[in-house]
Amino acid sequence: MNERLAELADRIEPFWSYGLLSVGGSSVTPGKIVTALVFLGLGLLVARRVTRTLGGRVFPRMGFDEGGSHAFEQLTFYVMLLAIVLIALRIVQIPLTAFAVVGGALAIGIGFGSQNVVNNFISGLILLAERPIKVGDLIEIDKVFGNVERIGLRSTRIRTGDNVHIIVPNATFLESNVTNWTHTNADARIKLPVGVIYGSPVADVKRLLHQAMEEHPAVHKDPKPLVLFRGFGDDALLFELWFWARFRNFTSRVVVESDLHERIDELFREAGLVIAFPQRDVHLDSLSPIEVRMVAPGAAEKPS
Repeated sequence: MNERLAELADRIEPFWSYGLLSVGGSSVTPGKIVTALVFLGLGLLVARRVTRTLGGRVFPRMGFDEGGSHAFEQLTFYVMLLAIVLIALRIVQIPLTAFAVVGGALAIGIGFGSQNVVNNFISGLILLAERPIKVGDLIEIDKVFGNVERIGLRSTRIRTGDNVHIIVPNATFLESNVTNWTHTNADARIKLPVGVIYGSPVADVKRLLHQAMEEHPAVHKDPKPLVLFRGFGDDALLFELWFWARFRNFTSRVVVESDLHERIDELFREAGLVIAFPQRDVHLDSLSPIEVRMVAPGAAEKPS
């Protein structure tokens, strides 16, 4: 058995030590390449496990929030990955100049095609460093609400309230307007319009709207909720509820608005107030009286 292994090793040795490239007096062989790849694979697994431990246990204990822990986890992983690559090259004695030759040849062919990839990669690093958005934030982009789940090298993953995942290139967040509802905190002011029919007592309407907001547990008492009489519409007296509440996702916001609508409808019914609906008054201007006839159903009109 040992003789067969020795014979196999003797056959592999010429290929294992065959010089593929010589740069700066150092020879790049298949053996060195395989060793480097194995080291990179093991190093990648170790780096991923270490950074997940830091992001899940260490950083939260240091006072970082969910978004901060994720950002530092990703940055730590990239730093460790770079260090692993450099150490792997050092161990197998492959000089960096060897990659300069290959990189220069490839850069001409794929340089233009990789512009978007490089742009998104750099944008991802900027997002992790500056943190205009972070994991867990409720954002609005292109009239779509969702929570940031992951910020990757090339793209960011957003989950909507319908459990639909949207993959957005990182450069989009730096090149377009993005509304971050929970950038500094999860508190946001909501404006809820309500219309009542003309002739409704304004004081009673404002009192009941205040009552609906004060009864809801999600509405903050400080700052104090406001009810504003915004004006006179085509079909209604226009009021607006201004209140502050904490929302971690779009669904919770919609639920609060639904609860307030339901409570307002209930209070108005009890008080005899009517929520406005579209209506039109038609005025007929004629020089002579308009003749109106009542015809029984099915009866034919006699000719005059």
